[in-house]
Amino acid sequence: MLALALAGLLAAAQPAPTGPAIPPATIDSTLEVTGEELDAKTRRNRLFIDVKVNDTGPWRFLVDSGADRSVVGIALSERLGLPSAGVAKLQSMSGASQVDTFTVDSLTIGRSEIPALRLPALPERFIGADGLIGIDALADQRLLMDFDRKTVTVQDSRRSVMTSEPGEIVVTARRRKGQLILTEAYIAGTQIYAVIDTGAEISIGNSALQERLLRGRRAPVQPITLLSVTGESLVANLIIVPEIRVGGILMRGVPVAFVDAPPFALFGLAKDPSLLLGTDVLQAFRRVALDFRNRKVRFTLR
Repeated sequence: MLALALAGLLAAAQPAPTGPAIPPATIDSTLEVTGEELDAKTRRNRLFIDVKVNDTGPWRFLVDSGADRSVVGIALSERLGLPSAGVAKLQSMSGASQVDTFTVDSLTIGRSEIPALRLPALPERFIGADGLIGIDALADQRLLMDFDRKTVTVQDSRRSVMTSEPGEIVVTARRRKGQLILTEAYIAGTQIYAVIDTGAEISIGNSALQERLLRGRRAPVQPITLLSVTGESLVANLIIVPEIRVGGILMRGVPVAFVDAPPFALFGLAKDPSLLLGTDVLQAFRRVALDFRNRKVRFTLR
């Protein structure tokens, strides 16, 4: 049984737009750090890159640092004739469900190849792509997400060292269930745990954080519906948080959806004030680099 924390979601009052498919991205070999720079497409501020499955493709995958397992679209698994690997329990933002899984020989991202994975299959209309790249494919990789240039650089962190540049702020993280958990994060003077979640288009806090933030006070609350990658929805309370500090970075007026989503319990954070930092916050930076192996997060200011 697989316990999967698929945190990719959409904040929506209606189903995600369908529209024409985004054309495949191309590989750009002009690099600012060692690695291969992939043009990334954005839709509703999330990042998508080209991935080869068993040397076929490329196919369009969502980059999701909040998911501990990668996912393949059902239609793509049928098209490629992937071998069945049985049924698994999948833990998404909206709860647990049983899904079919398939075996792939390899996933290729730029020059990085990840061998022998067992992937759950979900409908493409809920993922918003042909698949999803999670922590299992990123554990030994380093991601550099450039929101200005809309590129993602993939690096093998076992073979290279990322160089720093002026304007960067480096934050050391813990690793739990594969995710990078930042401890140098504060809201209203209270230390919290923060998880970088590139699959979520809006930041999400748990009820422990909401209680600590409000401390009995009232605040304007707007109900919001979150749609998970499984197609299920859950209702959250949207509150504008006056101030969030991560390392030496101060962010003001951040919208946060508060709900006790299952990933908080899966990460062991259900009782601690905790926050999933979505791409609505991340895109405020010029670049964000995630080094899963060495437990570092680098923020480059605009």
